[in-house]
Amino acid sequence: MAEVFVSLRDLGLQPTHQGKVRDTLDLGDRLLIVTSDRISAFDCVLPGGLPGKGVLLNQLSAFWFRGLSRLLPTHYLSTEDADLPAALAAHAPALRGRWMLVRKAQRLPVECVVRGYLAGSGWTEYQSRGSVCGITLPAGLKEFDRLPQPIFTPTTKEDEGHDRPLTPEGTRALIGAEQARALEQRSLEIYQRAAKYALSRGVVVVDTKFEFGIIGGELALIDEVLTPDSSRFWPAEALGRSGLPTAWDKQFVRDYLKTLDWDRTPPAPPLPEEIARRALQLYRLAYDTLTDGRREPAWNDPEGKP
Repeated sequence: MAEVFVSLRDLGLQPTHQGKVRDTLDLGDRLLIVTSDRISAFDCVLPGGLPGKGVLLNQLSAFWFRGLSRLLPTHYLSTEDADLPAALAAHAPALRGRWMLVRKAQRLPVECVVRGYLAGSGWTEYQSRGSVCGITLPAGLKEFDRLPQPIFTPTTKEDEGHDRPLTPEGTRALIGAEQARALEQRSLEIYQRAAKYALSRGVVVVDTKFEFGIIGGELALIDEVLTPDSSRFWPAEALGRSGLPTAWDKQFVRDYLKTLDWDRTPPAPPLPEEIARRALQLYRLAYDTLTDGRREPAWNDPEGKP
């Protein structure tokens, strides 16, 4: 397989912050986010990575940010080659396609999860309690069914370890009632808009997570958005069929790891080459189907609202 881009450190650069997948450079008034080919699962970074995965993730986030920036504040500024800071020009070939210039934000400590379908841990809870993340749902739903309405199921945003589910009361206590209402409203609006567009391209957005921050006193969408790392995607043609739909996202890797004798603590096992190759194919399938050569989604809404 092709070479994997692991870290800015391999270029002799020291990231200001390193997450599971992304490295960040502080440029003073702005940030440069670089998406590596690292892949994480169950809160562990796996050895190696998927060559080119970072470019796909970065470009798909840029695709959504360009469209969403017309509708609401975001941190996105540019991914254009001409805007790469001059101090990094020598590294342009290695960074091409995987960097994003963004505005600084005061991040809110909430993962804004939106679920549109009954799947995964939501289905497990529904079977035993008739609810998902404590939200009571109608009786008689089947696995993989579309929910009557998308639901907002936020969690904490932990720098290390597992994020923890948040109740409405817990969210209000963490960030205040006004911000809690705004996060829920904005998250549901973005999900519904994006899910509608994705379905027009033949992709089901099963669930996803957003992050927000404050920029210039305004609530703004930040981090990544609607990628195979942060979302669960299904091909629309799979709806209504029996059995688990093919996942065009990281779920393929999680499913493989579940077959191993691994306790989900570091060190994580490496992916066999054939599993890594197939995972990368699914990421590319999601990217190609959603973007279809476009720079941004077409909303087709005369009011221009998300």
